[in-house]
Amino acid sequence: MLQYLLLFLVGLVAGCLNVVAGGGSFLTIPLLIFMGLPPVVANGTNRVGILCQNITASFSFQRHKVVDWRYVRWATIPAVIGALIGSKVAVTIDDEIFKNILAVLMIVVTLWTLWDPLKKKLSANTEKPFNRTALTIGFFLVGIYGGFVQAGVGFLVLAATTMAGLDLVKGNAVKVLSILAYTCISLAIFAFEGKVNWGLGLVLATGTMVGSQIGVHLTVLKGHLWIKKVVTVTVIIMALKLIIS
Repeated sequence: MLQYLLLFLVGLVAGCLNVVAGGGSFLTIPLLIFMGLPPVVANGTNRVGILCQNITASFSFQRHKVVDWRYVRWATIPAVIGALIGSKVAVTIDDEIFKNILAVLMIVVTLWTLWDPLKKKLSANTEKPFNRTALTIGFFLVGIYGGFVQAGVGFLVLAATTMAGLDLVKGNAVKVLSILAYTCISLAIFAFEGKVNWGLGLVLATGTMVGSQIGVHLTVLKGHLWIKKVVTVTVIIMALKLIIS
């Protein structure tokens, strides 16, 4: 019973982080592995929470009228195609190899966000001219990565939307809708291969759905600059977690 409560609480925090910035799966996947799931099964189970979190977040962003469907269309289609490739690789990879890749990705993504190569582009709270090519290519790569591991994909999505000219509020709306679309495909592939623990996945999903609503509220209420600060704090916490673990 205690492990279910812990999974719910961590899911709540992860759901909020995933909507506001990203990196929530760096908390949930290791926790699922600690609970005894094989790493690849933990990777698949985590997607139950991701799917439910993005369903509720998508409805909330639409209710707040910050969704621009032009951007969603150009992001979602390439992301789904990429996720098909990434997920097919993920379900066949060795557990030990996946665990090592996850550890490396945690370090790489943390260093990337600490370095903050997009700092200048994020400094203004205005939209740049829409770059369709950047959005399409960016989300194809996002789909491959997200289909494979998901953890940290939020940071990559916000990098892609920023390069395409979107601010962080609209970028977050595109993020949750595109991740929702490709997670449907990805989760189906993991489930077909028997790589999902539905019991733990649904407990996690309950937490992520609650957390996603908090995240949407904070995103719309606080806006671009506040999100930027949360991204920075999230990265620092991850870095400290890596150092002491």
